[in-house]
Amino acid sequence: MDHAGRRDRLRAAIGGRGMDAVLVTDLVNVRYLTGFTGSNGALLVRADGADVLGTDGRYTTQAGAQVPDVELLVDRATATALARLATGRVGYESHVVTVDGLRGLEQATSGVELVSVQRAVEELRAVKDDDEVDALRRACAVADRALAELAVEGALRPGRTEREVGRELDARMLALGAEAVSFETIVATGANSAIPHHRPDGTELRGGDLLKLDFGATVDGYHSDMTRTLVLGHVADWQTEVYELVQAAQAAGRAALGVGVEVTAVDAASRDVITAAGHGEHFTHGLGHGVGLEIHEAPGISALGAGTLAAGMAVTVEPGVYLPGHGGVRIEDTLIVTDGEPELLTLTSKELLVL
Repeated sequence: MDHAGRRDRLRAAIGGRGMDAVLVTDLVNVRYLTGFTGSNGALLVRADGADVLGTDGRYTTQAGAQVPDVELLVDRATATALARLATGRVGYESHVVTVDGLRGLEQATSGVELVSVQRAVEELRAVKDDDEVDALRRACAVADRALAELAVEGALRPGRTEREVGRELDARMLALGAEAVSFETIVATGANSAIPHHRPDGTELRGGDLLKLDFGATVDGYHSDMTRTLVLGHVADWQTEVYELVQAAQAAGRAALGVGVEVTAVDAASRDVITAAGHGEHFTHGLGHGVGLEIHEAPGISALGAGTLAAGMAVTVEPGVYLPGHGGVRIEDTLIVTDGEPELLTLTSKELLVL
C-alpha cells in the first residue's frame, strides 16, 4: 500500500492549515500512514522535513521491516520523545490525546505551539485507494463464503444455540483466511432478533423463527460487514411482510448512494420507505457507516450525519425493523461509492431464505 503517498497527502493538509508538523498518536492512523502494526507507536509528520516513527525496543525489528522508509526513534515514552523533535506550530490528535497526555506534551516541548489537528487523518481514510478496496473485496468474499458453507452444511438448524452458530461462523471465516473477525458476531433468533445488537447466548434456534446474522471478516487489517436475516423451517405472513419492507428500504438506500450526495439524504431515502409503512419507530439506528481499518469509521450515514459522499468511500447500508417480543429483520451490505452505480462487495443473496 502507498503509505508514503498517504503521508504526503497529510503533509499537504497540515501545510494548508499553517502547521509545521503533526504528531499522530492513534494507532490505527499510524498503521494507515506507515503500515506499522505494533501496540506502541506514534508518528511525527513534518510539513517540510523527514518523518519519524517512534516505538519502543520491543518493536525495533518489526518497525524496521514494516516501515523501512521512515526514520525510527526508539523510546518507551514515544509521543513525548517525538514531540521534542518538533518545532513551530504542531498539530496533535485532540480526540485521542488525554488531558494528562496533552500536559505531558506541553511539558516536553519548549517554544512549540500545540494545536488540534482534529480528525485530519480520518478524513483521508474515508476515501479508499485501490489497494484498500481490494482488501475490502477479499474480506467480504471470506464472509460471503463462510455463510454459504454453513447454510449448505446444515449448521443453521433448530436445536443449535446462538452461541454455537456464532462460534462456528467465526471459525469458518478464520479457516477461509481471515486474520480475525471484524467484531463480535451477532446471532439472534426468535424474539432476540428484535434486539439490534443482541449478543449470542444459549437460546436455541427453533422452526418458524427469524434468524439474524451480522458478521464480518478482517483481511490485511480491513473489515467487512454484512447482515442477513433468514427463517428456519417455515415462514409466517408477518415475517414476509417485514422482510420485504426492509428489503425495499435497503434497495432505496443503496440506490441513493452517489458522489456529492448528503449522507442525511441517503438515510432519508431508506428511512422514508419504512416510515411510510408505519414502522418508523421500529427503525432505531442510523442507516450505515464507513468501514475500513476500523469497523465503524467516517462517514456516518444517519439523520444526524454531516457531509457528502465521495468516490472511493466504503460504506454500509443496513436498515432494520425490530418488533419487540416478536422478531426483527436487518439487511446490510458493504459497498464502494463510485461515479456511477455503487460497487456491491457483499454478494450473498438478499432474497428471503427459508432453511
